[in-house]
Amino acid sequence: MENATRMFYDKRGSTLVKNLISHHFDAWYCATKEEALAKALQLIPEGSTVGWGGAMSAQQIGLIDAVDSGNFNALNRDKTTTPQERTAVMRACFNADWFITGANALSLDGQMVNIDGVGNRTGMIIYGPTNILVIAGMNKVVDSLEEAVRRTRTIAAPQNAQRFGLPNPCSVTGACGDCKNETCICNQLLITRNSKPAGRIKMIIVGQDLGF
Repeated sequence: MENATRMFYDKRGSTLVKNLISHHFDAWYCATKEEALAKALQLIPEGSTVGWGGAMSAQQIGLIDAVDSGNFNALNRDKTTTPQERTAVMRACFNADWFITGANALSLDGQMVNIDGVGNRTGMIIYGPTNILVIAGMNKVVDSLEEAVRRTRTIAAPQNAQRFGLPNPCSVTGACGDCKNETCICNQLLITRNSKPAGRIKMIIVGQDLGF
């Protein structure tokens, strides 16, 4: 079963990368987390200013720890001591050389979907940092854009709400309640059709399940 999944991911990943490139993303397929980490560190020059948002997939391949402990100017909001400092670090990411994030869903035709609570992650993807680096496992890949939006709302968002312990309907039921709660994390829904400028958004697709 494991070999069948690997072959499926490898073939599907190859198709996805070709389609992402056609949408002006730089994209690579790495079969394992170890290969993905090596590729990411090859892309980010030492000395770069690097920030990140909610990036569980990047954490799972070891990239966040590698950047935070390496020869980089790491913008780590989790090392701040006050809400004001945390906000300042998040805003500083707009001027970063690199911003690391994940994808809530990818359509096989080469489009990316993300959902956000305060907009710091989606805002960076749209405009700001010189380079965006997306780490995404093959479990995020679905056949169509419509399915990608559905996955983002009904799979990724409820799991994240539960992870954060938020008092939203999806935290209780596991299903999207289309809520308007103040603690809602589905406030910005971003579809990224193309990378502009070409190559600004770089994607490392990993042939394993990562994140939600």
